[in-house]
Amino acid sequence: MARKVLNRKELRQEGETAERLEAEKKKAAPKAAPKAKPKRKSRAKAAKEVRLKAFWGVFNQSLRRVAVFEHSERKQADKKAKELSESQKTPHFVQLVKEVIEE
Repeated sequence: MARKVLNRKELRQEGETAERLEAEKKKAAPKAAPKAKPKRKSRAKAAKEVRLKAFWGVFNQSLRRVAVFEHSERKQADKKAKELSESQKTPHFVQLVKEVIEE
């Protein structure tokens, strides 16, 4: 199966003439001033201010909260964790917990 032989010179001339015609049309056409697009308003919602309060939580080995103490009562939280660790023979620990305050 033989393919048709293309004349590359003729194809190039046709392409160049087409480019020249397009360039002339662009020059001849009056340029319109581009319209200024109105600024789009932001759709993002303002971040809602969330207030948090810190507590000390006593947790068991499976990260289950056993007790909660005020932030100023760290010694009582440590004492409770120590008591639970000794009585239940599973380690308990104290960790800072932050909860949302709803007004």
